[in-house]
Amino acid sequence: MITQPPFDLQSIRQQFPALQLQVNGRTAVYLDGPGGTQVPRQVIDAIAAYLAHGGSNQGGPFFTSQYTDTVIASARQTMMDFYHARRPEEIVFGQNMTSLTFAFSRALAQTWQPGDEIIVTRLDHDANITPWVMAAADRGVTVRWLDFDPADCTLRLDLLPGLLNDKTRLVAVTYASNAVGSITDVERVVKLAHASGALVFVDSVHYGPHGLIDVQALDCDFLAASVYKFFGGHVGVLYGKYELLAELKAYKVRPSSPLPPGKWETGTQSFESLAGVTAAVEYIASLSQGDGNRRERLVQVMSQIRQYEMSLSFHFLEGVTQIPGLRVYGITDVENLAQRTPTFAVSLQGHSPEAVATRLGEQGIFVWHGDYYAVAVMERLGLTDKGGLVRIGFVHYNTHDEVDRVLAALAAMR
Repeated sequence: MITQPPFDLQSIRQQFPALQLQVNGRTAVYLDGPGGTQVPRQVIDAIAAYLAHGGSNQGGPFFTSQYTDTVIASARQTMMDFYHARRPEEIVFGQNMTSLTFAFSRALAQTWQPGDEIIVTRLDHDANITPWVMAAADRGVTVRWLDFDPADCTLRLDLLPGLLNDKTRLVAVTYASNAVGSITDVERVVKLAHASGALVFVDSVHYGPHGLIDVQALDCDFLAASVYKFFGGHVGVLYGKYELLAELKAYKVRPSSPLPPGKWETGTQSFESLAGVTAAVEYIASLSQGDGNRRERLVQVMSQIRQYEMSLSFHFLEGVTQIPGLRVYGITDVENLAQRTPTFAVSLQGHSPEAVATRLGEQGIFVWHGDYYAVAVMERLGLTDKGGLVRIGFVHYNTHDEVDRVLAALAAMR
């Protein structure tokens, strides 16, 4: 297992202004990536450049509006490459993943009838649960729950065939848990769901910075993410199969485009954020040492990122075994690191999650505590009334030295 990335980590960290922050005389350690990653300079510059250039709303017959149209088209093409979609019209932008999911839950629900069924999972962020549960309640549709194994927090896909039937209309599933890091075999979920005639909506928010996404290989019907989780600004992006985007009824004001993606994009988009979308994906692709097109470079670099992040996970899991009273929830077997992201939910005996996060924060080590909107996860683990857990997350700009710093800080609390 590699211990250093196949790219210049020092050079990468210098591209992120936030990583230079000092807290009490020491460089800050950003381990809050699962809640939103930091942003490289080229993304900051792209957002500022759009605003400085002077943009107007889209669709006008004059220069600044045409400039905006170009920015939108570039962002759509970029995310087509990132997701490996078939055409740019399969890319829909919105405020964030949650807002897009609510919009699509309303649209899909209009195709459901009383007595139909949907499936959600207990491993998901609430943004991929509550919108569907509410839509089901509105339509008289039954909600079935797919459980996860509390021993290692992996989804019980062996139970999925027993939940699926000819009444199932949708399976909503996470690509990777934002709480405990477990990765789902989405391709298997899609095959089982499609065999029963159900659609599949994938939440890829947490998976985005850690692994390659290929919607064609997955054959999922919809897949959503938020770009600020993979080094961009605050904008949501959804992939949908074109025929479904064209067929479904969108809820938006008049006048509106009758064709996707325009029919799904409500209100005025954050055009400066879309400029940042292109820059964020270009940043990731730039880490590749290959000469191929953007998609080919993304394929290469995401594999390298996965390998490096697995080494961070390995280092972290080795270290936690030396700290009495520290418990890691989720996959801890180092032989199974490919089945998780480098995101760890932990508890420290004798300390509340809030107290741990506060103590670490005072030392310039940034982590989250609570449920991080993975409400069903904490309910299933019986931790809701105990303040949830502490979440420690690594991405490719983190270092082994930073792993050592958080381990040392946790050990000092014992």
